[in-house]
Amino acid sequence: MVPLTSHTVDEFKLTRDCTCTDYCKECSVEFNLHVKCTEEGTRTVYSTELISSNKDVSPVTEGPDDKGIILLKLRKGQEINIHCIAKKGVAKEHAKWSPCAAVGFEYDPHNNLRHLDYWFEKSVKDEWPLSKNAEEEMENDPDAPFDFKAEPTTFYFNVETVGSLKPQSLVYMATRVLQEKLGGLQLALDEDQNPESNAMDDAEPWV
Repeated sequence: MVPLTSHTVDEFKLTRDCTCTDYCKECSVEFNLHVKCTEEGTRTVYSTELISSNKDVSPVTEGPDDKGIILLKLRKGQEINIHCIAKKGVAKEHAKWSPCAAVGFEYDPHNNLRHLDYWFEKSVKDEWPLSKNAEEEMENDPDAPFDFKAEPTTFYFNVETVGSLKPQSLVYMATRVLQEKLGGLQLALDEDQNPESNAMDDAEPWV
């Protein structure tokens, strides 16, 4: 569950798509950790002490002074020597592969559509300050007739990652995957609606 920098994740294969029997440099990264406590007291072991076989894949930190996540603590005389294998995966297989920490969204920041019913004591505007998203839209005239058929058209998303990927990169990758899935669905629908045409396309012509 230690987040690893994954900006080069496209260079690796998924384990199920790799031709190796167990793991290799094309689908995984090796990490080694060998620490022994020789002093009195407690020796804290951090994720930054993991030695990576790939310089582009390392434990996520928030700066040069950040030691990373606490892995364990050793007493005098205790020692740990481990060999770890990090493999590429997706979150639908296991949550450990999720690069996303939280996702929030908002629409209609001025509540022009009247979807929200605020509880307030004296003033809605004073007790419920607007978000930054309100700067992107205009507030409706309170005296104008209300449009009961109006629907939200703009959604503002806030994406937070665990540090393995930048939020912008994560959104781009997710959009690409969504486009590929929609493209596959469109092709499947076309084949289902035009089976004869597809059969002709697959036929081998005489030369």
